[in-house]
Amino acid sequence: MRIETLKSGLIVSCQAPVESSLHDPVIIAAMAHACVDRGACGVRIDSPAHLKATRQQLPDIPIIGLWKRNYPDCSVYITPKYQDALAIADAGADIIALDATPRKRPNDENLATIIDRIHQETGKLVMADIDSIESAIYAVAAGADIVGTTLYGYTEATKNLPPPSFSFLEELVNKLSVPVICEGGISTPTEAKKALEVGAYSVVVGTAITGIDLKTTAFLQGILSKD
Repeated sequence: MRIETLKSGLIVSCQAPVESSLHDPVIIAAMAHACVDRGACGVRIDSPAHLKATRQQLPDIPIIGLWKRNYPDCSVYITPKYQDALAIADAGADIIALDATPRKRPNDENLATIIDRIHQETGKLVMADIDSIESAIYAVAAGADIVGTTLYGYTEATKNLPPPSFSFLEELVNKLSVPVICEGGISTPTEAKKALEVGAYSVVVGTAITGIDLKTTAFLQGILSKD
C-alpha cells in the first residue's frame, strides 16, 4: 500500500461497542463500504473478524487495523502484543495501529521490538497511537511509520485534556519527520478541515460519523433532560 493514497483524505473509523447490535462483522463491513462509497480514502477497523469481513468487501481500500484487548494489570489496550499485531496483519490490514505510549505492555514486550517484527515479518506499516509529544518522539525512535493523535485525552496523563487539540497537532507536525494523522474528538467537517490546514497528513473520524449508539443515547438524554 502507498501511504500517499491517504494524503489529505478522510479515514472513517468503523467500530461499535461490544454490546451493540452493530458489533457484527457483516454490519461493520457494510458500514465501511458505505463510507468508501461516499469518498472516504480509507477505514480504521478493530479486531480480526471485522477486518476479514471488511477486506472481503473492500479488497483495494487502505485499512488501518487494530485489536482492542484487555490484559490483566495493563492499561495498554490498542494492539498490546506482537501476536495481536500479527493477527491483524493476517486479517488483511495494510497499516497496524498500536498504542505507542511508553506504558508497560503485557509480558514486558518492547515497542521497538514489536515494530521491528511487524516490519520484518509482515511488511506492514505501523501507526503509533500516542498521547503526548514525548510519546510521539518515543514512537518514532522505535520505528513507527505514522503517528496518530488517537490517545490524546484518553490516557492517565492526558485525561483532563479534551481532544482535538490543534496546538498539539501543530507541534507534532513541526517536530516529527513522519506523517501525523489527526484522530480523536473530530466532530464536525470544519474541525476536520482545520486539522488538515494545520498540517495533518489525513484525518480519522469515528463517532461523529459511525457512532450510532452514542448519538442515539445523546439525543435521548437531551430529550429527557429536565433543564
